[in-house]
Amino acid sequence: MVLKKLSFLALLSASIVAGLGQSAGAETLAQALAKAYSNNQNLNAARAQLRATDENVPQARAGLRPTVAAVGSTTASRSHTTFGDGLPSQRNRTYTGSIGIQINQTIFDGFQTPNNVRAAKAQVRASQYNLSNTEQNTLLDAATAYMNVIRDRQIADLRRQNLGFLNEQVRAARARFEVGEGTRTDVAQAESQQALATALLNSALAQVASSEATYFDVVGDAPGSLAPANAPSRQLPNSVANAYSISQRQHPAILATLAAVDAAAFQVKSAEGALLPTVSVTGEVANDYTMTDTDPNPGSLPGVDVNTQNQVSATIGAQIRIPLYQGGAASSAVRQQKEVLGQRRIEVDGTRDQVRAAVATSWAQLQAARANITGYQAQVRAARLALDGVIEERNVGQRTTLDVLDAQADLISAQILLAGAERDEVVAGYSLLSSVGLLSSKNLQLAASEYDPNDHYIEVEDKWFGLRTPDGR
Repeated sequence: MVLKKLSFLALLSASIVAGLGQSAGAETLAQALAKAYSNNQNLNAARAQLRATDENVPQARAGLRPTVAAVGSTTASRSHTTFGDGLPSQRNRTYTGSIGIQINQTIFDGFQTPNNVRAAKAQVRASQYNLSNTEQNTLLDAATAYMNVIRDRQIADLRRQNLGFLNEQVRAARARFEVGEGTRTDVAQAESQQALATALLNSALAQVASSEATYFDVVGDAPGSLAPANAPSRQLPNSVANAYSISQRQHPAILATLAAVDAAAFQVKSAEGALLPTVSVTGEVANDYTMTDTDPNPGSLPGVDVNTQNQVSATIGAQIRIPLYQGGAASSAVRQQKEVLGQRRIEVDGTRDQVRAAVATSWAQLQAARANITGYQAQVRAARLALDGVIEERNVGQRTTLDVLDAQADLISAQILLAGAERDEVVAGYSLLSSVGLLSSKNLQLAASEYDPNDHYIEVEDKWFGLRTPDGR
């Protein structure tokens, strides 16, 4: 039963990592990044959010655009008048209807609308830079998920190979014990390592499943056979000082906070505009129709004395409003916006520090990973030679089974560390590229349809009417 379970686990792990040795048709990291650029849900949601932010500009422009409304009304009234000295009573019925067009136009609003438009445009710029930052984070997550799958599949394959090696050691230990060349202790030690290798293989397979699920979530497609990847060395800065300079100049997170400062400054001016006079013009064209039915004799038929009147009129007027005291609300709004402006300026400094820390961390991780790869490669070569030597010495009686097991464990540990370091080098490279603001589809020249946020903005920034979005919804 144990042997059947071990065979099943070996076959299962072999099926998961079978694609490691198949380079033909394997998906590359660039292809995975292109899929993430097109399919990632968080990135597409950020694009939709930016398109919604674009609509703030035409909404702000509406402050100095005319408003036109059709108005209509109707009324009906009845009256009963009784006279003294025996005079007959009188009944009146009046029906009135009116329909017209009203136009309202603000001429001057204390510069609130121009400043609101400028603030809205600055908010759009900030959102565009935030979208670029989201794109960078998405591509970094995709690269990380890609390399995690490769690393965990390699570890699972190493665990499978280790289990196969230990299965052979258990068989050999039992054979030597049966012919009197070994001891029960040798068999027990081999079986103990075999059981441990089985548990570690199970954990490795679970980690593979987890990494593949994360890959699917980020990239939008299940990972098939993945080709080995390298760090983007050609796009990386040649020194940490150069990385600092580039990041402070063009990282989208910093540019987004600077645009937010501009928006906050215009909002202060807009709030101050509420303290200035406003001038507006109103025009109306109306058609009024009135019908009056007077019945002097309650017993007579209605409609005997009916008067009708139709009047077409046009009016135009201007109004100037000078605020004197507003209960302190307008002044409070100005102070509030000034505090928001101060907050945005502080956020710029905080974002610059965060970007600088990210550059330093990524640079250090990349250098450490490259150094670790060199060391682990030497360790793997030495551990493999040591294992071969210990096996030969065990065969001539100079080493024990425990020595062989220890040498095998050292080799597997070195190989796992090497796989992790190779993954860390690629991830650190893309992390450094992201920290300086260069991790974009355009810079990587991905084979994906480029999303230009300005396309939607140009379509809607000066749109006067229409319910459909530019894509037809």
